[in-house]
Amino acid sequence: MEDEEAQRLVCMNIDLAQIESPPAKLELTVDEVLEEYVGSFGFSQLLHVFLVSFAWIFDSQNALITIFTDAQPSAWRCKSPGSCIGAAGGGGGDGGGAASVCGLERGTWEWVGGNTSSVIAEWGLICDRKFLAAVPASLFFLGSLLGSAVFGHLADARLGRKRTVLIACVLTTLTGFLTSLSPDVWTYAFLRFANGFARSGIGICCLVLSTEAVGRKWRGQVGQYGFFFFTAGFFSLPLIAYQTRNCWRDLYRIISIFPLLYCFLLVPFVSESPRWLLVKGREGEALDVLKKFARLNGKKLPSNLVLSNPSPPKMVGKAEAGAGSMAAEAEESLWKTRWAAQRMILIMLAGFGIGFVYYGIQLNVENLDFNLYFTVALNAMMEIPAVLLGSVLLSFMNRRLLFSQSAFLAGISCILCVIFARENRGGGDADKSGGSGRGSWAQLIIEGVGFMAASMAFDVSYIYCVELFPTNVRNFAVSLLRQAVMLGASLAPLLVAVGRLSPSLSFLVFGSLSIFSGVLSLWLPETRNAPLYETLKQQEEEESLSCASDDSGFELAKEGKVDCPPI
Repeated sequence: MEDEEAQRLVCMNIDLAQIESPPAKLELTVDEVLEEYVGSFGFSQLLHVFLVSFAWIFDSQNALITIFTDAQPSAWRCKSPGSCIGAAGGGGGDGGGAASVCGLERGTWEWVGGNTSSVIAEWGLICDRKFLAAVPASLFFLGSLLGSAVFGHLADARLGRKRTVLIACVLTTLTGFLTSLSPDVWTYAFLRFANGFARSGIGICCLVLSTEAVGRKWRGQVGQYGFFFFTAGFFSLPLIAYQTRNCWRDLYRIISIFPLLYCFLLVPFVSESPRWLLVKGREGEALDVLKKFARLNGKKLPSNLVLSNPSPPKMVGKAEAGAGSMAAEAEESLWKTRWAAQRMILIMLAGFGIGFVYYGIQLNVENLDFNLYFTVALNAMMEIPAVLLGSVLLSFMNRRLLFSQSAFLAGISCILCVIFARENRGGGDADKSGGSGRGSWAQLIIEGVGFMAASMAFDVSYIYCVELFPTNVRNFAVSLLRQAVMLGASLAPLLVAVGRLSPSLSFLVFGSLSIFSGVLSLWLPETRNAPLYETLKQQEEEESLSCASDDSGFELAKEGKVDCPPI
């Protein structure tokens, strides 16, 4: 009897101990939480990606608006019969390109669309001033180059991805509207520089904010979804520009409204990146974001879940040395880590070439001797199969192979355009017959295919860069890539101006640079199905283990050499 009583007491004590003792902590990385409990890509992430990627529309609109606002007018006419006798190509009546009016007296002729149809018409950027027309577009991309560095630093160090997008959108609205008030070409060029600086924060943060919220197998596709909105913005431009074709200032005023509306209507519903919050030591907020994603997906996180932070923030003391110390440390470690620096240099060089080609082909449409609105709309439509095809190929194809093959196809297409280029320009400018266009259809089709391939390479390059680097330097790395892309893009308008004299030369340069970018990418490691690491040290250690075991084929070890065989 006493033995039974003692046994019963022991069992009760054991039960009480089990009740009172808390469950063991379940420590997981963000990747593991997404894969096992939240879902790789559920409704919550779909909504998140939609809200974030919507801002790409404004990015493309502000980047490509100069296709219309800075375009050379298609035709001119004499103000009175007989006043233009002797004009090359004018024949004393209506004329085509700008070169044919260079010998005429000011005031004897006028542009068919009026002097407010473009900045070239309003400020007379023709003849001996024609290269001045390329300055605003070049400065825009130089502003984007500088802005990418600043916004990349802010997004990693202080503000996070969400607040950086908000600030970039507000500044884009402000600079866009001020551009419409420009009194002269130099003020216009400066405001284009400021607008490029402002819009640069949109793309880099939207891409990173989207991809950091999904599982590894969806990163490529999610990155591509963002470019659908970039395409939508591109496609909207000829529709808006045609309605404002007689006043370039109205076009700037209209597109400046959209980013501001986005800030008020959609940004409040966007969540900050849980990865960034974790790296900054804000584990509670990161867990709250993941709980929100899980709840919208109809799931629930374990109550004993604790997020694993591979880089806990330093204690107060050194942290007080400066608010940007962590970002400075991240940037410094990227360049001091040999394998990371080699990757960064390679992807930046490849990005320079692709940026030059991608933006150059779009700005070069005026040299195709086709109606400007039709050609831009066609290029915009070619973005759709590029994004769709890219999304499908990214799901099963290696990033390195897809990028290089797309760059090669773009380069070959541009070189083929040289063969079909119609050298029918009197005095170096096309007679476009009022803008209807009489160019070669074969050239237009090949140019469209080349642009589609360049667009695919452009999109894949950003996805590739996101996967090449860990969380603590990812936004900084993407911003560096964007700087390289913008540097290439800033030189493209100068080549477009040369293309008004020789279209073949511009296409030849585009083709050569694209092939060069494809060759460079062959030295980069493969990243398909690789995890997103949190720190450079963690990535170096785990990639070294992967190379040693030769399981994944992810081949760049800490010495920066391709030691493992490619996939």
